[in-house]
Amino acid sequence: MNKVATLILVITFLLAGNACRKSTAIDAPRRPTADALREAEQLYSGREELLKARQAIVVLRQAQAADPSNYEVAWRLAKYNYYLGSTSSVEAEKVKAFQDGIEAGRLAVKLVDNRPEGHFWLGANYGGQAQINTLAGLAAIDDIKTEMDQVIRIDEHYEAGSAYLILGQVYLEAPKIFGGDTGKAIDFFEKALKIGPQNAVLRWHLAEAYLAANRKEDARKQIEVIFAMKPTPGYEPEYNQAVVEARRLESKL
Repeated sequence: MNKVATLILVITFLLAGNACRKSTAIDAPRRPTADALREAEQLYSGREELLKARQAIVVLRQAQAADPSNYEVAWRLAKYNYYLGSTSSVEAEKVKAFQDGIEAGRLAVKLVDNRPEGHFWLGANYGGQAQINTLAGLAAIDDIKTEMDQVIRIDEHYEAGSAYLILGQVYLEAPKIFGGDTGKAIDFFEKALKIGPQNAVLRWHLAEAYLAANRKEDARKQIEVIFAMKPTPGYEPEYNQAVVEARRLESKL
């Protein structure tokens, strides 16, 4: 075989190999979204180790890239980003997490408007953003109320009545000039308590509102209940946070 023929044979072999690799990449089966959701949920269950929360978000982002119109992926992205934003001590990460959570929540409610998850976590991320950006927070008050009203309309029991909890936070934390009202906050918290008496985060915020209203004995009762409670399975990180905050409030009594 002469050199020209040999060269042609080599080139043909290389081109065939490239074509085969491309075909394999194209034909490779996409990972089922259900598998990605299971992995993300498993990682998120260990979210007190913040790295696992970040890894869960990465898994969901990959799933969303492959399945962009999946509602289950979208609302979980909003939820996981909310946790990251509310837990991280890195300011830039907090800002990005809440913004990413808002975008994911908006997509979720666009995909499915008549379920509570998308509305709730969209509103929660609006609230998280409000806590780190006063200007954005004042602008988001109506958006938070709108999303939580939607949750209540669809299923007021979602997350143990936490739509009422977030509405209570809005009234407790907003300046009076923008509608802040401790009495209304307490009303919302107490309404939530009827739905979710085992919600430790709710009892922490109710104690905070009672303290703001100078109802110290009522605040003390909520704090004592938190200390005596056992965490709801799956919500251990939130319970642990409530205990820390309850101790902080107890020091003010």
